[in-house]
Amino acid sequence: MFSAVLDTSVLWPSLQRDFLLSLAAERTYSPKWSTAILGELEYHEAAKLVERGVAVDDAERSAQRLINQMSSAFDDALVTEWEPLEGSYGLPDPDDEHVLATAVMCGAEVIVTENLKDFPRSLLPTPIRAIPPRDFAYDTVRAHLMQSCRAVVAICERSGRNGPKLSAANLLTILDERYKMAETVELLAAAPGLREHLG
Repeated sequence: MFSAVLDTSVLWPSLQRDFLLSLAAERTYSPKWSTAILGELEYHEAAKLVERGVAVDDAERSAQRLINQMSSAFDDALVTEWEPLEGSYGLPDPDDEHVLATAVMCGAEVIVTENLKDFPRSLLPTPIRAIPPRDFAYDTVRAHLMQSCRAVVAICERSGRNGPKLSAANLLTILDERYKMAETVELLAAAPGLREHLG
């Protein structure tokens, strides 16, 4: 199955993370990450919750629970033994070396990241390329439309536990307006598998 390393920058926004991982749960691709990526995510998730007024201890527990849930849901996602490769590629930001090392170690073809400037194509070993989440989502949905519709329905069905209840229309609007996934939304909105859920 096609593998993609998900950088912390695309996992930090909650609903975008849920969408990308829900696509993976439908076996449209295999998500990959490292302990370094998960560590960054845990730190930033806790900080985000504290900024929203959550007590520090509760925020840290919630962030740890997120990491545990991700690790349990995708038990083959964790890439190991990438450390010897870190620092080998001369990336503009040395702090991103671990992401590329993870991709090389697991044979991923794609790094999904918001920080494209930190992964210049000229420095990436073939066939690895860095793409933003909106492009990755579009490519994935276009190739796996039926599974992607199921992912949208699944997100809506489990929404409301820790936030507002989402309809399919609500979710597509957020993906478009907040995450700039207009082309992906256009595909999903026209899909027979979502028509009955859009009203």
